[in-house]
Amino acid sequence: MLYDISPPVTQSLAVWPGDTPPSRQVLLDMHRGESITLSTLRATVHLGAHADAPSHYGRDAEAIDRRPLDLYVGRCQVVSIPVARGTRIPPSMVPAGLSGERILVKTGTYPDPDRWNEDFAAFEPETVDLLNRRGARLVGIDTPSVDLFDAKELIAHHRFLAHDMAILEGLVLDRVPDGVYELIALPLRLVGFDASPVRAILRSLT
Repeated sequence: MLYDISPPVTQSLAVWPGDTPPSRQVLLDMHRGESITLSTLRATVHLGAHADAPSHYGRDAEAIDRRPLDLYVGRCQVVSIPVARGTRIPPSMVPAGLSGERILVKTGTYPDPDRWNEDFAAFEPETVDLLNRRGARLVGIDTPSVDLFDAKELIAHHRFLAHDMAILEGLVLDRVPDGVYELIALPLRLVGFDASPVRAILRSLT
């Protein structure tokens, strides 16, 4: 079974305030009698389900085209952590047995990708350290950021940078049961860019 954990990209998809929302310009259209349909997409690279590059939060760090692809493909664990809105997930809320190279965290604090809410949850920096000690190379979350909306110093992002861990943000996990899956969430080969949208999916292993 496949679970699509990417939100639909439409003009109503919410983006970070001040960022570029998705828009489509139709250059040619068969409905107008032209031979093909041809369109242009304009949007932030931090669009819906997306992979952050270290260059987004680290000076002179790797751009998204430099990241190893095996970070974004492979065995993955989805876990629910019922954290309060507008708070950071502390290490004490991480299940004792949670470990693995790829971990996706379901908070339920950003329920509608088309409606922006500022009070989504994020990670304590010590939680990032704990997940790293337990073998995580990639961590994803069902919110727009691994830091809180009003965070200025991006303390969680910088722990990901210190451990060279990959980040997926903006995932849609509400219909995915907790468990182990195969993750496929490849970023585009956008040379020099600080992020890339992904078509993130989970495939059942049984």
